[in-house]
Amino acid sequence: MLAMDQGVVEDWLSEFKTLPDSAVFSYATSLKDKGALVPALYKVIRENYSDLLEPVCHQLFEFYRSGEPQLQRFTLQFLPELLWSLLSVSAARDPHTSGCIEALLLGIYNLEIVDKDGQSKVLSFTVPSLSKPSVYHEPSAIGSMALTEGALATHGLSRVVYSGPHLQRETFTAQNRFEVLTFLLLCYNAALSYMTATSLQSLCQLSSRVCICGYPRQQMRRYKGISTRLTVTSEFLVQLITGIHYALCNGEVELGSKALDDVLYRAQLELFPEALLVGNAIKSSLHSAALKSNNKEGARSIQVEITPTSSRISRNAVTSLSIRGHRWKRHESQEVSVDSEAALGGVAIPEISVTGVSGERMPNGDSLRPRTDGRTQPDGDMLGNTSEVSLDPRGHESGMRGQEVRRQKSVRRMVENEGSGSASTGRSQY
Repeated sequence: MLAMDQGVVEDWLSEFKTLPDSAVFSYATSLKDKGALVPALYKVIRENYSDLLEPVCHQLFEFYRSGEPQLQRFTLQFLPELLWSLLSVSAARDPHTSGCIEALLLGIYNLEIVDKDGQSKVLSFTVPSLSKPSVYHEPSAIGSMALTEGALATHGLSRVVYSGPHLQRETFTAQNRFEVLTFLLLCYNAALSYMTATSLQSLCQLSSRVCICGYPRQQMRRYKGISTRLTVTSEFLVQLITGIHYALCNGEVELGSKALDDVLYRAQLELFPEALLVGNAIKSSLHSAALKSNNKEGARSIQVEITPTSSRISRNAVTSLSIRGHRWKRHESQEVSVDSEAALGGVAIPEISVTGVSGERMPNGDSLRPRTDGRTQPDGDMLGNTSEVSLDPRGHESGMRGQEVRRQKSVRRMVENEGSGSASTGRSQY
């Protein structure tokens, strides 16, 4: 470590000790203007045997305990590097050099699991419904979900996942190490939009190193650090993927792509379904156009593809207008049949063929014979005129209606003839 960097760190350590409480906010705001401070602190953390490591860890913990959000975010930006220092020292089985780092991480963890009153926090997460739009999807692009997500959303049966209460930890053990580290990554991911590019790069490097150390891919990556395999959990990898996704969309394309591939590589070896599901989903959602963006400045965001919200109604779609039209047609056909029965005094109309069958005799002695224009006339009244056959469906429908009217007239005439015949018979018998 250079003497200049050491002087910058020592000045930083002395400033905060003599700072009054009223000047904490202005001091936190001025930290971003100290460009040489953050690289110097990274060098101190990476040198496990540095004499400045313990006072730096103590200062970072005081920042976090102050409750000032800007000072807390200043501490969180070093979290990936602190995690790697702890894991690498644990793999080397040299715990004496990481005591101050363990104390810092445990202190942040114990502060985050309780509220201002000292009560244990219970974090709640609402699982998003696929029937409602979000920054990741549009329901119109998924299809019909009327019997699944839509029905649940209508009745308000949204699923809520709870995390906590978490237990206080005084030391790291093999059982609770990744439980604490996963929770710390969750806190880091909650402040991703405030993290610097250096911090995102450190997160990607942490992800690759943790996942490939001790495996054949370590030689392919040409990483010459520790060669001991590090134990990981599926929840820990999911939190790493969340940070990698943000880094990919905010300028760290090369490091982010390698880190995502390394995490998926380890998840396949360990058969972690949660990490595989989240990692492959993010990998498939990142298109070449989104990955070409190298803009590290400006607003921080995550690039997603949004389906256009323009209305798309199929011509064959069932709408309220089509239902009303169908209902009117049905009512009209019923009214026509009722009117025809009422006109005949409730007498049922027998079926009489008018399709040109010759030889049928009517009660008055005439026979029905076909005409070339589709109508029938009694014998001796055959018209010699011919008409062309129309192929227009509207003309066909009008012809069918004309045939129906003529059929009803001939039936009415037949009923009247039968009535007059029965009346004359009754008078003769009387």
